[in-house]
Amino acid sequence: MIKVMIKRRAPVEKQTEFLDLVTKLRSEASRQAGYISGETLHSGENPEDFLVISIWEDEFFWKKWIATDERKALQGKIDALIGSPTEYEIYRYPRKVTS
Repeated sequence: MIKVMIKRRAPVEKQTEFLDLVTKLRSEASRQAGYISGETLHSGENPEDFLVISIWEDEFFWKKWIATDERKALQGKIDALIGSPTEYEIYRYPRKVTS
């Protein structure tokens, strides 16, 4: 299982439209093979910062989703609206190293 941290900075005056687009994006993601769940968090310290945590069975399904035209179109609208690119980081649970 992987968790993808998706960081975005949305100006306060654009947040209603931003959140509508993020909701559409998650709705589409939820129909994809390998999708487990997701949530959107809003920073209590910086009102422009948002973090989406997207959970997938493995990286294969995440990469398949981000390559779809549908996702690229919605993501393009989000980035154009907020005026900056979205940041992504993939996290996994650590594995014990045996010697």
